Amino acid sequence: MKLIDKLAWIEIRDGKILSTRSKGRTKYYFPGGKREAGESDFEALSREINEELSISLIEASTRFLGIFQAQADSHPDGVQVQMTCYTGNYTGKIAAASEIEEVVWFTYQDREAVSPVDQIIFDWLKERKLLQ
Repeated sequence: MKLIDKLAWIEIRDGKILSTRSKGRTKYYFPGGKREAGESDFEALSREINEELSISLIEASTRFLGIFQAQADSHPDGVQVQMTCYTGNYTGKIAAASEIEEVVWFTYQDREAVSPVDQIIFDWLKERKLLQ
């Protein structure tokens, strides 16, 4: 089994969760990405979030949320993605940048629009009454 290791930033506001769609994609994904050599989780996540959304995460407010795993979207069967999720405050105004074409706020009813691992996170958040 191949495992893709990714980081994600989970931002919930008024029971809705921030999601993004990259150019040329139909599925939505939580913002984040892969670590570069030598980067800590915060360094990688902060870099990715700044590149994708033009905001800066505040390190002191960042909290580990959980690790989730599922079949990787758009990959052959057996390729799994492991998503290490964090929450945290930020400075700046969220705006699509880099490869991000669209930024949306989803409720649980939008679950089918996101990748398989994000669907697991949607369920987990709904069980904890954090998502409408």
